[in-house]
Amino acid sequence: MDPQLRGDRATVSVTAREVEQAGNIREFLGDERPTLSIQAAGSPETSLTVPAELTSVILQLVDLVGRGCTVTVGSIPAEVTTTVAAQMLNISRPTLMKLVREQRIPSHKVGAHTRLSSRDVIDYRRAQLARQSKAFDELRALEEQWDITD
Repeated sequence: MDPQLRGDRATVSVTAREVEQAGNIREFLGDERPTLSIQAAGSPETSLTVPAELTSVILQLVDLVGRGCTVTVGSIPAEVTTTVAAQMLNISRPTLMKLVREQRIPSHKVGAHTRLSSRDVIDYRRAQLARQSKAFDELRALEEQWDITD
C-alpha cells in the first residue's frame, strides 16, 4: 500500500496480497461489528480500545480494500463557503443561496460572507438522496400498478 498524497487527500491502490488480507478479516468478522483493540508492537500490556465510531470507519475501509477498490480518503473543513457547498451538492451557487434564504440549509454570516457547516451540507445531501430514492420507488410502483413496460 503506497499512498499518493495530494493536499488533504490520500489515494491508496492496493495489492493483491492486501486484498487477500482484508478479505480474510472480512470473512473472520462476518456480519459482526466487534469492538477493536490496538496493541503496541512489542508491548503486550499497552493496548487501546477503538471507539465504535472509528471502528465503523476502519471496517468500511477493510471492506473496500477486501473488494479490491482503490480508496481515496479526503477531508472537508468543518465550515465551507457557499461555492464549496454548492459543489458538494452538485447545484449552482444561486440555487444554494435560495435554499439558504428559505432556511432549508442552516448558515451563518462571517462578516459579509455566508458560511455553512459541512455537516449540515452533508445532512442535506443525504436527505436529498433519500427523497430522490423514495420518489423513484413510488414511480416504479406506479409503473408496476399500471403495467407499464419498456
